[in-house]
Amino acid sequence: MMKSTPAPRRRRLSRRPERRRKKPPQTPAEGEGDPEFIKRQDQKRSDLDEQLKEYISEWRKQRSKEEDELKKLKEKQAKRKVTRAEEEQKMAQRKKEEEERRVREAEEKKQREIEEKRMRLEEAEKKRQAMLQAMKDKDKKGPNFTIAKKEAGLGLSSAAMERNKTKEQLEEEKKISLSFRIKPLAIEGFGESKLREKAQELWELIVKLETEKYDLEERQKRQDYDLKELKERQKQQLRHKALKKGLDPEALTGKYPPKIQVASKYERRVDTRSYDDKKKLFEGGWDEISKDSSEKIWNEKKEQYTGRQKSKLPKWFGERPGKKAGEPETPEGEEDAKADEDIVEDDEEVEEEVVEEEDEEAEEDEEEEEEEEEEEEEEEEEEEEEEEEEEEEE
Repeated sequence: MMKSTPAPRRRRLSRRPERRRKKPPQTPAEGEGDPEFIKRQDQKRSDLDEQLKEYISEWRKQRSKEEDELKKLKEKQAKRKVTRAEEEQKMAQRKKEEEERRVREAEEKKQREIEEKRMRLEEAEKKRQAMLQAMKDKDKKGPNFTIAKKEAGLGLSSAAMERNKTKEQLEEEKKISLSFRIKPLAIEGFGESKLREKAQELWELIVKLETEKYDLEERQKRQDYDLKELKERQKQQLRHKALKKGLDPEALTGKYPPKIQVASKYERRVDTRSYDDKKKLFEGGWDEISKDSSEKIWNEKKEQYTGRQKSKLPKWFGERPGKKAGEPETPEGEEDAKADEDIVEDDEEVEEEVVEEEDEEAEEDEEEEEEEEEEEEEEEEEEEEEEEEEEEEE
């Protein structure tokens, strides 16, 4: 018997962590203790130090240059500020002088205007005094008013200019007028008798002014009455004028002129028709006008048609077309007469056909109306039946 060979043993995997291998001890670098190597390293360091020093010196030079430029710019800026302040001061001084000059010119202009106004008022006062004196001396007859002419160039009368003035202007003129109308009282060193005489003089002046005021007020009342009467006369004249032109009596007395009555807003043609003619247009007159115009056009077309050149049938040489055997020859005149008869017969046939067509159309319209009436009657009957059914159900 053969011996059985034993099975090979399986190795058990060891779960132990592998042991770290120890590194061999480091040996010193090659040439580390070599003097040549040390010398080369020192040379490199010295070269680097020299290069760094050069960089530092160059940076310092650049920095000093930038600082010098910055210093120059600051000095320039300071100078510019000083010059700008001086320029602003000069400008302010110039503006102040200009403003003072403008104010001085305005004051001078105002003084000149006040002086001119004063002179004008003095002249007006002198004229007024002269006019009052003349009125007292001579009793004026006729109209007690005068029409003031408009001043050339302005287009306004003196009264209109007086009305357009503001309150400030009127107050100023009043002060100027009173300044030379009311004279200051020189009563310094006067005794009792002189003061009594002065008071008596002033009392007489007041009485005189009051009488003048009363006369002027009465004159103004009379002028107002006359103006009212003149306006009423003018209104009467305008009413008569409007009635003559066929307008409303109050058409010309209003603020605005009357409107223009035109027949067409496109042609701007004045409408000369009377009220009755215009009224007839709305009572069927327009139908008559249109009928007359259409009749006129029809007559013109008819004349044009009847006056046309009638074309004759061509003459046949030889045998007449349509001739039957044994018929005699037709003379030349008879051919034209026959042709005219044929044309008239054709016209009559066309008119008969037109009349027949119109009759047929009228009959068709009547039939359609009858059908519509029958349908309406049927619908009414159906509605009545439905209402009866609804009433029965209720």
